[in-house]
Amino acid sequence: MNMRRTTIKDVAEAARVGVATVSRVLSGGSASPETRERVLTVAAQLDYRPSALGRNLRQQRSGGIGLLLPDITDTFYARLADGVLACARSAGEPVILSTTGDDEEREAEAIGMLLEQGVDRVIAVPSGDAETWIPTLRAGLTTVFAHRIAAGRDDVPSVLADDRAGVRTAVDYLTGLGHRRIAYLGGPGQQQRLAAFRQALGDLVDEELIVLARGTRDSAYAAAAGLFQHRPDLTAVLAGGNLLGEAAVLAARELDLRVPKDLSLIMFDDVPWAELCSPPLTVISQPARDIGYRAAELVLRAGGRRPRGVSLPTELIVRGSCGPRGTSRSPR
Repeated sequence: MNMRRTTIKDVAEAARVGVATVSRVLSGGSASPETRERVLTVAAQLDYRPSALGRNLRQQRSGGIGLLLPDITDTFYARLADGVLACARSAGEPVILSTTGDDEEREAEAIGMLLEQGVDRVIAVPSGDAETWIPTLRAGLTTVFAHRIAAGRDDVPSVLADDRAGVRTAVDYLTGLGHRRIAYLGGPGQQQRLAAFRQALGDLVDEELIVLARGTRDSAYAAAAGLFQHRPDLTAVLAGGNLLGEAAVLAARELDLRVPKDLSLIMFDDVPWAELCSPPLTVISQPARDIGYRAAELVLRAGGRRPRGVSLPTELIVRGSCGPRGTSRSPR
């Protein structure tokens, strides 16, 4: 006889809704009356009993830390994870790692799995909005955000790099070189960086030079190539992450744009390949491993009280990818 326990994914498939919707309904979040009734009916039919919603929640928890990251193959997130693991190891705490692909549905599914497995604490680079995190917080799990926060969840402590200072330093450096048409190439979860970019540029902001990609290499490359082709008058670009910086380098090479003569480039994240580029890339360095380590410290020391958030400094490392503003390029 098959005794496999029903999961939140089973309920979502049977109710023909997303995992995030099931999670919201079961935690009392927003949903239409029809959807709520369908989800609750299916959950009852399948005898779905997540441990996080059971009567003996505290007794059923197995301990440990759940770690949710967008992409473990990304060098920045790998270093962040290394920091979490180092701190957890010193405290004798196991870590359960899951990746979300910067997708809200996958994140909700991962949250459901962590609740079912009975972890005590969660560290996450969030992808979803405030409602995605309602089940975790209502279940009483100690939660800390790392690297970025979920929109509408300012009540959750976080460990962040000082994006505002990093962006301001980069923009000041570029404008000091004479650049005025500066583009921002962004991705998921970069609302704070984008706001800092707009604030730093002030009256020089050109909304057509702000391009946002999804969290994939193909999307990042398409965004960078489209930006360079449609706006040959831009002279500098700030890439909001190493995936976006990689895309900018590749797109510039494909379009025969010379860095820094035709295009100056600054990238968030000092990853190993940045120094190996020709020319080496100027970067805003973030302490990825420290972010992970401090997040683990926060989540382990909370002890039932809300810990204070932490802001860590960034550093502009000047290499060879920026130069004085040249003449505008002709459309290709």
